[in-house]
Amino acid sequence: MSLTNASPEQAASAARLASRKLAVLENSDRNDALTAIHDALLGAKATVLEANARDLEVANKAVTSGQLSQSLVKRLDLGKKGKYEDMLQGILDVRGLDDPLGKVDYRTLLDDGLVLERKSSPIGVLLIIFEARPEVIANIASLAIKSGNAAILKGGKESIESFKAIATIVSEALTKSKVPNDAIQLVQTRDAIAPLLKLDQYIDLVIPRGGNELVRSVKDGTTIPVMGHADGLCSTYLRADCETEMAVNILLDAKLSYPAACNSVETLLVDQDALESKFVPVAEALVAKGVELRCDELSKKALSKLSSEQLSKVKDATDEDYNTEYLDSILAVKTIPTQSSAETSLVLAVAHINAHSSGHTDAILTTNSGIAEQFLASVDSAGVFWNTSTRMADGQRFGFGTEVGISTNKIHARGPVGLEGLTIYRWLIRGSGQISTAYGSSGKQWKHERLPAGSDEWVAQDAEELKLLREHRSNKGLSNGH
Repeated sequence: MSLTNASPEQAASAARLASRKLAVLENSDRNDALTAIHDALLGAKATVLEANARDLEVANKAVTSGQLSQSLVKRLDLGKKGKYEDMLQGILDVRGLDDPLGKVDYRTLLDDGLVLERKSSPIGVLLIIFEARPEVIANIASLAIKSGNAAILKGGKESIESFKAIATIVSEALTKSKVPNDAIQLVQTRDAIAPLLKLDQYIDLVIPRGGNELVRSVKDGTTIPVMGHADGLCSTYLRADCETEMAVNILLDAKLSYPAACNSVETLLVDQDALESKFVPVAEALVAKGVELRCDELSKKALSKLSSEQLSKVKDATDEDYNTEYLDSILAVKTIPTQSSAETSLVLAVAHINAHSSGHTDAILTTNSGIAEQFLASVDSAGVFWNTSTRMADGQRFGFGTEVGISTNKIHARGPVGLEGLTIYRWLIRGSGQISTAYGSSGKQWKHERLPAGSDEWVAQDAEELKLLREHRSNKGLSNGH
């Protein structure tokens, strides 16, 4: 890793060359690099948190003067709720995952001695632009190295001290590994982003991690593919048949475990016949924890018996509230009118979500499995959950070790993006002198026989080898694809 002051083009060109060296390193070499990073950051925790404290001091002053939001400061704090330990564990979790490279998931015998296969490979060079969140450096470095990708990182000025401290530690750690120094670069210059976004000859994918303004400006300023989400406008749909205690626990978690997170719930949809039985106890629990409820007419009326102190946290909702990512202890509430059938109410709830959701994560709370399955099939979001918190949308919780972000794209990767989302594939053919014009209506016929995929180091080149392969698998008790 290098903390570079090189020009954007020099940095990107060096990353391209380094990516090709990194892509062919053994998995053990890449894992050794992750071990070195983990151990170095573990030993330097005090140093990193001291630097982070300096960033927090400046950031809190900026909040007071109105220059920064409180939600951004919360993302900046590395010492809160075990975030540093989670960062370290994420590195180990990534290290422990299977090698994502070199996996063959498709293999076909085109003709004797002519075999086609599809094999996983790195994307190439990633450009990651992030605000606050200094742990992103360790997350991205780990995932990039493990997946064989080079990465250029650009952090925001609000995390500059944390950024420098982590970068210096990781850079020193990587000198003890086989990972090329330029495979992970940390750009310091403030004006580097715009030029980097124009270097599509070197950079293959841009991943912005930050607020709406950052993501939209990145998308507007580049022809390089962008993977990310502009908003985390998540909804939960509460039905009357949901168990009250479960609803309370899930919604407290979804709203309050980390209000500034992109997977925090922002809108609560409630069936009209669930207002008294389910919404009132949920609202009481949320208000008791300091959540402000922005309610439509029916849901506000259901809360009329609350105390005056409780009602001080209940406001009238506007249309804009249902399109707002608060990143704070605020929850919009909308009533789904009771219809002649449960399915019709479901249709209305799904229609609202698909019209207002950002496509990040949405959930339903119900004991009716038929309704739940319809919801799961109908909501057009990257994550659609049943009887759990939207906060479950997370790479570490999915078992990815960590993530580079959550994608609301519909191409390549969607939802929390871990190792698999940072790989693509190549088509490989092993032949023995064949030419394309020998095949066709007046020539040889294609065999197009599917072969076992998996990770065999050798490939059947003709019918005799194919027979031997099958016998080998039969003797070993192996099935196709393993």
